[in-house]
Amino acid sequence: MEIEQLVSMAATAMEAAGVLVLVLGAIAALARSTFHRCRGSSMARAYQAYREGFGRSILVALELLVAADIMRSVAGSPTLEGVLVLGLIVLIRTFLGLMLQLETEGRFPWQKGNGAEGAGARDGADGIAGLEPGVPG
Repeated sequence: MEIEQLVSMAATAMEAAGVLVLVLGAIAALARSTFHRCRGSSMARAYQAYREGFGRSILVALELLVAADIMRSVAGSPTLEGVLVLGLIVLIRTFLGLMLQLETEGRFPWQKGNGAEGAGARDGADGIAGLEPGVPG
């Protein structure tokens, strides 16, 4: 078996894993949302739980799909058109990933925390020795 075939099979497996993460993430997010609703949370809180859970699974799936695209482009003989298309796909998926993380976590990946966590979380009080973030020891 040639290396191109092995890489293509690995890329296909990576794509399948991305789709599986999306499907299982949607199911888990729905279950979490239903759990919140059954425990008496408001509909808004249940919806927020669904969005957070599903948004995180989309982020993971996007990473898997980008990896599969990169593997496919490396496996074959790369052409300028193929590299440009891959670059555009990676750019779009990176933008989507950043926006999804901003939506689900309220911050970009390079930010240490949002304003709701308090100054202690940014100053290094990060829950060491059982302390909550921002609680003086």
